[in-house]
Amino acid sequence: MATMAVENYLKHVLLLSEGGDGLVSMGALAGALEVVPGTVTTMIKALADEGLVEHQPRHGVRLTHDGRRLALSVLRKHRLVETFLVNVLKMDWSKVHEEAEQLEHAISDEVLDRLDALLGHPATDPHGDPIPTRQGKISSQVYGTLATCVVERDVRVVRILEQSPEFLQFAEHHRLQPGAMLHVVDRNLTAGMVTLKPGTGRAIAMSLTAAGKILVQPER
Repeated sequence: MATMAVENYLKHVLLLSEGGDGLVSMGALAGALEVVPGTVTTMIKALADEGLVEHQPRHGVRLTHDGRRLALSVLRKHRLVETFLVNVLKMDWSKVHEEAEQLEHAISDEVLDRLDALLGHPATDPHGDPIPTRQGKISSQVYGTLATCVVERDVRVVRILEQSPEFLQFAEHHRLQPGAMLHVVDRNLTAGMVTLKPGTGRAIAMSLTAAGKILVQPER
């Protein structure tokens, strides 16, 4: 059975590769896990010996088939737990990440399947992140952002990429959660700002940097 450390490494390689099979740099992995590069190198060598990753020195690391399967399983647990904490226990969506980080390593597959059924087999978590299926499939649909979408169009928020508590609280305050309808009024590249009109409420101005962290889908 994989340890918590092994599961964390595999999950972060998956997240940093954005669900693909590209190489992830050791520096990026060390930064995501908040450990020194030497620690990452030691663990990655051990994971490579177990056949869970492919390590290319000086280039990076990628998941093997077995490593990807395990990483997707952990990610599925994390996002279903977050969904349960928000939808059922009514916890603040900006505070569930740390709880899910612990519970994802403890919950069994049987309990997870029951949790999935209880929640109605959701495709995404409260932040809009896709939830891997039981078979290890995950949506790879590409969306635009509020920083790049067509202006004077209605769009629907589908995902929040920046999930720090501060940014999630900002998004909630301005009614920018997944599912929210917005009208993109204007984009000023010189000022680095985009102006939005929520379905209800006053127009708001947002930096292009912040807008680039919110994925949207045009409404026909």
